[in-house]
Amino acid sequence: MSNVSLNSYVNPQAFERLMVLIATLVQHPGIGGRDPEGEKPGEHDAAQAILSEMEQVAQSLQITLPVYSVHTIRKDLRTLRRYRILDDRMYRWGYYLGTGAFTRSELQAALQALATQAHYQGDPQIRRLYATLERRLRGLDLELDGQLFYPVRTHLSRTIVYTDPEDMMAQGRYRSTLFHELEIVEQAIITGQSIEVLRHRDPYGSTGTGYLQIYPLQLIYSDVAWYLLFEHAQSQHFEIVRVDRLSEQVKPLDSGGRGTAAQTQSLEAAHQLLKQGWGLYLGTPEEQRQERGGLAEFVLVKVRFWYPMAEFILEGDRRHPSQIVKKGTQAGEPYVDFSVSLPQRSLQEFGRWVNRFMHLAKILYPENLAQKHRLNALALASRYVED
Repeated sequence: MSNVSLNSYVNPQAFERLMVLIATLVQHPGIGGRDPEGEKPGEHDAAQAILSEMEQVAQSLQITLPVYSVHTIRKDLRTLRRYRILDDRMYRWGYYLGTGAFTRSELQAALQALATQAHYQGDPQIRRLYATLERRLRGLDLELDGQLFYPVRTHLSRTIVYTDPEDMMAQGRYRSTLFHELEIVEQAIITGQSIEVLRHRDPYGSTGTGYLQIYPLQLIYSDVAWYLLFEHAQSQHFEIVRVDRLSEQVKPLDSGGRGTAAQTQSLEAAHQLLKQGWGLYLGTPEEQRQERGGLAEFVLVKVRFWYPMAEFILEGDRRHPSQIVKKGTQAGEPYVDFSVSLPQRSLQEFGRWVNRFMHLAKILYPENLAQKHRLNALALASRYVED
């Protein structure tokens, strides 16, 4: 930069103006971008929008800025370009500094994760966030020949229910579910606030319906749907329920919340149950009490898999922390034995997992689970018997 340009910021007021400009761009990424719906061609002036926001930022910093023209702000923006604080390109969709906390490659990886959650897992909040970032970063994407948003990685697990209120409205598929009030739930998660929710569907008749007073702990996407992990406020019992089985009726019960430390402690305890078990069912209050106290007896389960499915079992080194996998041969036919220690509460979900392998899997023990698997196989065969 020339000495003339440097000297122009020797004046304390000019230097302070430049610092307020930088603070404004940091605190309001995307400032100065066009509003495609609310503005007509020729109405937009990015420098004027930035100048207006600078005045608010200056007030928050207890700084009194003189009255500046948009010409002065444009000059300051050119200065930031010279120092490469801003890239030397157009910012039609709003100004921002660099890529924030990311390098460009890290930003690309983060965008891919957001795109998956927005498109396939149907997260309405992330969909709006991704749309904003896609618009704001359009100039950088053009500079990179479209590489920024190219989906190098994705996660194709797709939700089977409607999750986005705007999508429901557009499709005429309104569903009175908790997806309409996720912002309240997420705020309660962060602060440790107790809330009241309504379980309005119980399709399998296992839990019943009605109002629940809970501490929500985490939103979880698993397989085909979003679930809410929570702790019952009175009993400290952990449970996981599909979000669409909860009504949009939600009521905060306290204003302060129990704080992040208590939330983290409960979340870790719940995830320990998930780690020890198989699937999402966390058991009854008594089962959890026994398990968390180290008093529960775990059941050794053993399943024999034949080829070619045995190859799939051999590939899974991390299905469960207690697993043991061994090869063997029976009557000249090779097989793989998969053994795992599970709490009693998880046997039903484990049995459903084995069912998917059809005739290439046989439960060896425990006997009650093996017998149930056998009866399921007979019931399946009977479905194909002609009348």
